[in-house]
Parts: sequence; C-alpha cells; structure tokens
Amino acid sequence: MTQAGNQSYPDPSSIPTIVPVFPLPGALLLPRGQMPLNIFEPRYVEMIDRALAGDRVIGMIQPRPVEPGAPAGGPQPLMNVGCLGRIVEWNEAGDGRYGIILVGIARFQVIAEVATDTPYRLCRINAAPFAADFARGVGDAEVDRKSLLSVFRSYLSANELDTDWDNIERTDNETLVNALSMLAPYGTAEKQALLEAPDLKTRAATLVALTEVALARAHAAPATLQ
Repeated sequence: MTQAGNQSYPDPSSIPTIVPVFPLPGALLLPRGQMPLNIFEPRYVEMIDRALAGDRVIGMIQPRPVEPGAPAGGPQPLMNVGCLGRIVEWNEAGDGRYGIILVGIARFQVIAEVATDTPYRLCRINAAPFAADFARGVGDAEVDRKSLLSVFRSYLSANELDTDWDNIERTDNETLVNALSMLAPYGTAEKQALLEAPDLKTRAATLVALTEVALARAHAAPATLQ
C-alpha cells in the first residue's frame, strides 16, 4: 500500500483513471518519493487549484524530445509512462504562485489524451502494469547496495560534496534507490530509463551504470589539438 499524506492507495483500482498531467522534462517522480515544485504558469496554477479542490492527484510525465524536422506548433507528444503523485503540502506565495510537495503513488501508462477545454492536459491512464508499485519494499533484497553506495561515494568525491552517511546507512534500499534516481542530474532519456525500470534491482543497476559513465566522462583527458 502506498501512503501519501492522509490518503492510502492499496492497488491500481484506488487511483483515478483520468488525471491532469504536468509535462516537465528532466523531472522524475517515483513511488513514495517526494518532489517539491514551484508552480507559476497560469494553466498549471489552475490545475493545482482544481486538484486541491478534488483528490489532490496529478500525473508527472516527461514530454518527448522534439525530433529534428518535426512540424512546429501543437502540444508536444508525451512519454508513454509517468508517475502519479498526491499533493501533500502546499503554500500560496501571494503573487499567484504555488509551492507544492508531491508524494509519488505509482507509475502509469498513458492510454490516450482526453479532449478538454481546460488549459492543461488530461490523460486516461492505467496503473495495472505497475501493481507492484503499491507495495512498499518490493525487490529491496535484490538491490546491490554495495555497488550503489560505492558509486555514490565516487560521485560525491568527484564533485567535492558530502552527505550524512549515518542517515544513508539507516535508509532502506527502496527509499535510497528512488531518492538517488530522482536527484540524479541526468537528462530526459536517462530519467525515463530509471522511471521505466521493471524492478528496483534494475533501477539501481541502471543508476550505477549511468553514474559510472558520467564519472568516466568527467575524468577523461581533454582531446589534444594536432
């Protein structure tokens, strides 16, 4: 069961089938992860207004990168998979903006976009392919925690960063893998790969591989002009 604020979501039947979506490149929400957002575009302010008046649920999804030669104009196509989130905290800035915190519920497949007269987009969704998302800790024991922490240490060292290792050691594998995936400074394709990983073990392995590639590129000697 996913707990998001005061609301419990035991299985795919507990979520709405039509949801407003917030297309945001490079943004990754995962089940039980927390995502802070600053909402300022009028259409998305309206979306949050309506969500707060209802079930407080929105879908986070990445737009597809624009392909060279694609016709201009019209809404940008969306990825096929996103993650549903519930607004658990919000504040009004006084100038029309919202600050919100989403807690991830479960991933979903986009079945189709729904025609609407709202300024934001609606999608018909299906979470059944991701039923395991509703149970906490599925695949926890399969994660190669040693490799994950090793590459995390290397990343922090390379970027001259530090962290609270005592807290890290107390964090369970699901929380650790998903938090690091959400925070990782990667692009749309890499974030989507982390989102669509079939299980926690694969997500952790994907994160390790992406970070190793990033570290290798950072340490590569610059090309010498001849």
